[in-house]
Amino acid sequence: MKSIRRALISVSDKTGVVEFARALADEGVEILSTGGTARLLAENGVSVRAVSDYTGFPEMMDGRIKTLHPRVHGGILGRRDIDEHMQAMAAHGIEPIDLVAINLYPFEATIARPGVSEEEAIENIDIGGPAMVRSAAKNFRDVVVVVHPGDYARVLGEMKDTGVSLATRRRLSRDAYAHTARYDALISQYLTGALGEGDVFPEVFHPPYEKIQDLRYGENPHQQAALYRETRPAGRDIVSARQLQGKELSFNNFIDLNAAWELVIEFESTAAVVIKHTNPSGVAVHDSQLEAFVRARDTDPVSAFGGILGFNRPVEADTAREILKNFVEAVVAPGFDAEALELFAAKKNIRLMEMPDSAQAGKTLDIKKIGGGILVQDADQITLDPGNLKTVTKKQPASQDLSDLQFAWIVAKHVKSNAIVYARGQKTLGIGAGQMSRVDSARLAVEKAREPLDGCVMASDAFFPFRDSVDAAAKSGVAAIIQPGGSIRDEEVIGAADEHGMAMVFTGIRHFKH
Repeated sequence: MKSIRRALISVSDKTGVVEFARALADEGVEILSTGGTARLLAENGVSVRAVSDYTGFPEMMDGRIKTLHPRVHGGILGRRDIDEHMQAMAAHGIEPIDLVAINLYPFEATIARPGVSEEEAIENIDIGGPAMVRSAAKNFRDVVVVVHPGDYARVLGEMKDTGVSLATRRRLSRDAYAHTARYDALISQYLTGALGEGDVFPEVFHPPYEKIQDLRYGENPHQQAALYRETRPAGRDIVSARQLQGKELSFNNFIDLNAAWELVIEFESTAAVVIKHTNPSGVAVHDSQLEAFVRARDTDPVSAFGGILGFNRPVEADTAREILKNFVEAVVAPGFDAEALELFAAKKNIRLMEMPDSAQAGKTLDIKKIGGGILVQDADQITLDPGNLKTVTKKQPASQDLSDLQFAWIVAKHVKSNAIVYARGQKTLGIGAGQMSRVDSARLAVEKAREPLDGCVMASDAFFPFRDSVDAAAKSGVAAIIQPGGSIRDEEVIGAADEHGMAMVFTGIRHFKH
């Protein structure tokens, strides 16, 4: 194995760097360093040679120019197995650099600070660091590159044993390129945001993601899976939630928890939602959290078994007692009362997810993978302005119906299309999801209902292409319908509602959820 005789260390994240450098020095490795890293090592008794002394060229332009020098990059890039390279290095006084430990200027931390100026952000873009990392990663057979403090121990262990293996060098090279790629993606993302909303979809789309954990498996046991975090200021999103108890979250748990949270936070009043396979099986709003949960669960108690629960208020003890009467997989909420946590502790397998207080930051994009590429769109975050509702029938909706229509419309937004929702009294009565025709969704929702639908309202996520769904709704006793409108048969559909003495309002907004 190739020995390590000289190392260049210059890090922004100084975690463990003193111990790492001291261990290298104890093995007879010469340490080259710059700026704050050099000072820190020297203060801690590690012998350090300044890069400016090594190159014979002073740092200048506020440190912008210090490592961009042939003696640095030649020492990193020179191949030890090519005589011509070694002769050139000898002729120009270039000494081999065998290990490069670098992580970059804290650009990410800088732009995360409130009120940071563009000038400050730009000054925290590293130039020399990525160049050295990429040089070392390219020449991984001769140079060990370390960008994560977590790799220090492994490198030292192998170095003291048989030498840093080629497999480890190759893995470190891969991680180094991922490190610089993520760094550049952060800069590109920042500059895209600086250009304004109109330029949110750049010509090359590469949002940086950071691996959080491996998962036991994917949607099915034969699929491998992992969780990655989007690199942006922390938001009130499911990846940022804190798990308080329970088994390890699965791939499907994350999807369902996300669906539960995104739906329940749509409501300003106290709300509860039960999710099964990404669709809501029941949703309710009530002054009492316990009552909201019972109403949501009882919409479809069969589907609620083994479901995912979402609350937009901290879970209270009475609600916890009711939850524990049946089997549930997980609960997501802004918090949990102390007594509720004590009750849940008796069922240690139930996953409890506490959402952070921070508000969602920045523009949210929805990304879907397809064969050969991805589709990217704005997240469906539009809210319904009641003032923009247009009553298109002769009959006006009653005030209570109008409130229920808005409730049902919010729920329909989160149901797989074709989506039909029946509701009354701020609770769902029946939900039809994911059918190939809208009328089938309407019929399925009726079949799922456990109480009479007389006087209820119906929401449809998209327009009715035919009057058949309206006729079916009338037979079930629906009093009012909310839908986007926009069909070439709108007049026929409106006429059907008038025939049945129903109220119908148009939103002008469609909520397909594929």
